[in-house]
Amino acid sequence: MTTEPQSFELLLVPEFTEGGAGPDGTVGALRSAVVVATGETGASGYPRYAGDGMEADIDPATRSVEALLVDGAELDYGLSVRVGDRSAG
Repeated sequence: MTTEPQSFELLLVPEFTEGGAGPDGTVGALRSAVVVATGETGASGYPRYAGDGMEADIDPATRSVEALLVDGAELDYGLSVRVGDRSAG
């Protein structure tokens, strides 16, 4: 049995959103996806997660996204990715 999370929610947000929340407390994500563990390790050395058009290497200890593809392409300038509060074990 693995202790790594089996899924994460990823949120694509504009880079300029300091702290990630708007005045009403919402993140204001432009797009979100629930990614699940693939059982593979990415080029970054971290576990690979995929789903809903996103593929990411995520450090489960820090919840940092180390690599990301959105619909098969790198992230556009002006966007950043955050791991949402809703991660499932």
